[in-house]
This record gives sequence, C-alpha cells and structure tokens, in this order.
Amino acid sequence: MKILISDYVDSMMPAHDLEAEVLHEGLGDDLEIEVYAYTDERRREFYERLAAADALLTAFVRMDEEAFEHAPNLKVIAINATGWDSIDLDAATKHGVGVCPVGEYCTWDVAESAIAYMFALNKHLKFYTREIEKEHVWNFAAAPQYPRIEDQTLGIVGFGKIGRCTARKATGLVREVIAYDPFASDDAFTGLGVRRAERVEDLFCDSDIIVNHMCLTDDNRGFFNTEAFDAMVRTPIFINLARGLSVDEDALLRALDSGRIRAFGADVLDDEVPDLENQPLLGRDNVIITPHSAFYSAASMRNIQVIPCNNIVHFLRGEREDLFKLVNDVPVRDCRGES
Repeated sequence: MKILISDYVDSMMPAHDLEAEVLHEGLGDDLEIEVYAYTDERRREFYERLAAADALLTAFVRMDEEAFEHAPNLKVIAINATGWDSIDLDAATKHGVGVCPVGEYCTWDVAESAIAYMFALNKHLKFYTREIEKEHVWNFAAAPQYPRIEDQTLGIVGFGKIGRCTARKATGLVREVIAYDPFASDDAFTGLGVRRAERVEDLFCDSDIIVNHMCLTDDNRGFFNTEAFDAMVRTPIFINLARGLSVDEDALLRALDSGRIRAFGADVLDDEVPDLENQPLLGRDNVIITPHSAFYSAASMRNIQVIPCNNIVHFLRGEREDLFKLVNDVPVRDCRGES
C-alpha cells in the first residue's frame, strides 16, 4: 500500500515524521510513503508518482478528471486544510475516491487572528512601526483618528465554526456583532447574541469592520467585488481570513485607493504562491498581509498532521464512522491487501 504526500514546497510540512508515525501505526510497517514536492511544470512527473498511490495527502495540488485518470489505485484524498476547492468533487466521486478535508483544526487560531488584525489595523501598528524604525519619526498624530473598537460594529460574513468563534471573542470588545450566512440556523445567531443580517448588503451598510470567514464555493468566487465594496458605506476595515479567490483583487485595490475601505488585512491572496515582487497590495501602511499563517500554533500544527493521516487510516481500514469528515458519497471499505 502506498501513500503519496505531495504539495507545493511552500505548503508542505518541514518534516513528515509525525505523519509517517500515524500512518505506520494505523496501516502497518510495510506501508510505502513517498514525499514529492509538486510544481505545475512537473505535473506529468506527479502523475507517475500518483499512479501507484492508494492515498494522496495534499492541500493545494489540483485534482481534476485528468489527474484521476492517472490514479487507478487511488481510494482517498486526505486534505490537510479545511477547504477542498482544489479537488473536482464530481470527478472524485465518479472514480470512487473519497475526499476527506480536515474539517476543523484551527478554529481558535484563525478567530484569534481576526481579533489581532482588527486591533492592529485600527491602531495603525504597521504605520507607526515604519515611522519609527525607518523614518525615525515620533509623532502620534501622524496617523488618522479612528474610533475606538468598542464604538464600532463588527460584521462577519460566513457564520460557521470560525465565524462563531470570532463572534464569541469579539463580544464585549465591539459595540455590536452582526453576521451573514444564509446556511446557518437562527439558533446560531441568537445563542451568541449576534444580529442576523438577512441580506449581505445590510451587513456591508452597517459594519465598521468586516471579516470574511466564508468557505470558498463556485457561487462565491469574487464575492467581494466592486458592487460589494461600493455598498460599504462606513469605510470599514476589511479582513479576509477565508480564501483569496473570494475577493476580486482589482476591485479591492480600487476600494483602497478611493478610500472606500480604510484598511485591509489578509492571510490569503488570490494566488496561493503569490508573486510578491509584483503584488500591488504590498508597501501600504494600511494593509497587513501574512503568509497564510493565521492557523499557525503548536496545537494546530499537530492537528493538521494527525487528523488527515487518521482520515487516511480510517478510510483504508473501512472505518467510515471514525472519519473526521468525508464530503462525497463513495463506498468506504477495508482496502488493506488490495494493492
């Protein structure tokens, strides 16, 4: 039985000892584990390594119909991320391949980052740091006056686990929390004392700070576009801690340049491996960008390795009830000894 661990080099774990330990413990010492640093230019080489794999562990490698055709033995893809937009789910189901994202491993960490961004941008920390360290200027009045956080309304787009965790952390810090999510139950809002926005336009209109926590789907790519930014009448701080592709970056740049939004924070851009030398969002005092690190902590780093490997183990052992998350309907059976 073979497990292929493959991703863009910047998205891979620095070491794979823990992953190997979990996989061997669950599937035996005869297990073959191959680690392959993926690039788009070497996709054919990736196909060669994928051909004999029973399981693939990845976060961002694109798996489309052509890839599945090169993976006759593949039974499960374990994703060490919460989203699965890199996987053609219809093609996976057609080929009988289970898709198991992590589901949840860093809720606390990302919500914590949302609060950190909120305060850092509102208190001009990047601007003051540059003024002091590079310009050697000591002047509190050099930055514009923003309202206190406690006088502002926080709007959360996407009210799943992370959105609700952010709301809990923000309670008592801001004047009001409102949220938009057409798929969340009314109880999710009332239980946390959060006002439900029936239309996202209402949230855009009423929020001084907007945080995106939506999962990316085909329906919300470019969700934050020119129309969305034009509806943000309070010149809010906008923070994207979901997926880069949910934001139209050209529209975002126009909103920043025109003052439609007063600051921007992001842990993601529209390219998972961005060209930083030519990224027009950089070099701005009112923009803070981190390298997809909002999840990063000692606890989350262990979870992000152990959970997907356990998903592989349980899937290949036919233990459907023990899977952390399975997002497509495929048979789960004991596959040991089949390859």
